[in-house]
Amino acid sequence: MITPSFILALIIGYFLVLIMISYFTGKEDTNAGFFTANRNAPWYVVAFGMVGASLSGVTFISVPGWVDSSQFNYFQVVLGYGVGYFVVAYVLLPVYYNNNLTSIYEYLAKRLGRNSHKAGALFFFISRVLGAAFRLFLVAIVLQQFIFDAWNIPFELTVVLSIALIWVYTQKGGIKTIIWTDTLQTTLMIAAVFLCISYINNALGWSFVEFIQSAEFDQYNTVFVTDSLLERGHFIKSFIGGAFVTICMTGLDQDMMQKNLSCRNLKEAQKNMVVFSVVLVVVTGFFMLLGALLYIYANKEGIALPLMDGKPKSDLLFPEIALNGKLGLGVAITFILGLIAAAYSSADSALTSLTTSFCIDFLSLEKHSPELQKKIRKNTHLGMSFLLILVVIAFKHILDRNVIDGLLTVAGYTYGPLLGLFSFGIFTSYQIQDKKVWIVVFSSVLLTSLVGSIDASYLGGYQIGYELLPLNGLFTFLGLVLIRRKEN
Repeated sequence: MITPSFILALIIGYFLVLIMISYFTGKEDTNAGFFTANRNAPWYVVAFGMVGASLSGVTFISVPGWVDSSQFNYFQVVLGYGVGYFVVAYVLLPVYYNNNLTSIYEYLAKRLGRNSHKAGALFFFISRVLGAAFRLFLVAIVLQQFIFDAWNIPFELTVVLSIALIWVYTQKGGIKTIIWTDTLQTTLMIAAVFLCISYINNALGWSFVEFIQSAEFDQYNTVFVTDSLLERGHFIKSFIGGAFVTICMTGLDQDMMQKNLSCRNLKEAQKNMVVFSVVLVVVTGFFMLLGALLYIYANKEGIALPLMDGKPKSDLLFPEIALNGKLGLGVAITFILGLIAAAYSSADSALTSLTTSFCIDFLSLEKHSPELQKKIRKNTHLGMSFLLILVVIAFKHILDRNVIDGLLTVAGYTYGPLLGLFSFGIFTSYQIQDKKVWIVVFSSVLLTSLVGSIDASYLGGYQIGYELLPLNGLFTFLGLVLIRRKEN
């Protein structure tokens, strides 16, 4: 019998393991260890751990749940991710290593000026708070539905407990701890998806090959949308959008780059990115296969989509089947461990990167004494935890779409200015009137919002999708051209 108490016991046991890892990795409790892992992390450990951080609870739950409405169309975006990772490895990483950065937004200060630095850091801050909150929200609603509702514990307390546990095991070691906890979490997540595929196939009386060849699978396995460029999910739009999402959400994101900057040198960091990208594409494909299996099993067993606030919620299908679908204790344990690994592998690094960026980019940590630096870091880490709690709670009342779709849509607005700023800095030699950069970045977001709100009927049926991100970056780039300094 899968009871709330049993699930809670598993989660507590899991966190005890994470705390034990943090005890050994956080003994020194130094800023260098917290921010950069003393730039001594093995690249292959970083690469493997980054898979879990990139997939997160959103991929673990939301991607399988999305298969019914979008089939395998999301894989078009994933293929674009692969191209984006190579751009990150061979265009952006050399810039970061050559400038010996702790926060990647320090590059904007060196290249364009103080205001550009603050603008870049601010948009990362907004992006990462929203992104981390999306992911934490997803795991919180699952914990609420399957554990804490049974004890009449409010959603708000569920969120507080979830983030408090992350704070406990990251507050000393920071990125040095996360590199190793991510390795454990990635292992559990990948094991979970393969074991769940195996368990459900067995329940349906299929081998994996029979599943792939089945008529039921044919209902879900459409990958490419090529009929009309007007469609939101057309291959070209999805592929290009996926590439830019990766360039921005990985290459221009302190969260992901902080792990890369912990490698010993540029060459190892590049190997990390290439290996990581290949593994990520393959694993994401298996998550979509799992999604098809879940819907096939649900249809055969008469399992309806679970309700949240009276509305069907596709994100809850996987937990519903794993915990209440009569597949046995093995699936339940596999799911729970995979879920918490997926959720917290991204959330813990987000908390650490937000702390790093705020300390370096906004509080100018290097200007203070070593003793005060450590105190500022710890207070900032605690403050970021409280901020995430507030945003996750707010999401419960405002989020009305599939979580991964919402995450990628928000990225179009918040990462675009970063794309424009870094592109301008890397690919031009112009200097700008730095004080005017704020006008440019906020105007870019406003223009992008206006474009995104245009009804398809006014565009001849053209549906705007993930191309908002590169468009936002283009608006920012052109705005920076307009405020460039005139050469004498």
